[in-house]
Amino acid sequence: MSSESLSRATARTVDSDLDEVARRLCWWQSPAEARRDVVRFAAQVMALGTDRDVETLARALGEEMFDRVLDAPPPGLFSPRRWNYWHVRRRRLPTPALPVRFPR
Repeated sequence: MSSESLSRATARTVDSDLDEVARRLCWWQSPAEARRDVVRFAAQVMALGTDRDVETLARALGEEMFDRVLDAPPPGLFSPRRWNYWHVRRRRLPTPALPVRFPR
């Protein structure tokens, strides 16, 4: 198998894995729709996904995607625990206030 064929096969596997993650975590829309907004999809995986989901996302989009999400997170998605976890994991301390959907 040529390296180009191997790359295409790997890309198809990663896409298939991402579609499976999207089906489970964004059940209200198709995987294609869920993946269209990359930052929102990544945030959904970070907030609700398993370790395997996170690994799949990192393999497909790179570790820097996690920082993009933390720079502009969708409000109301992260629990305080997950928000803190991701800041510790990415070494972005101190953890800022959790974004809220309806500020007072």
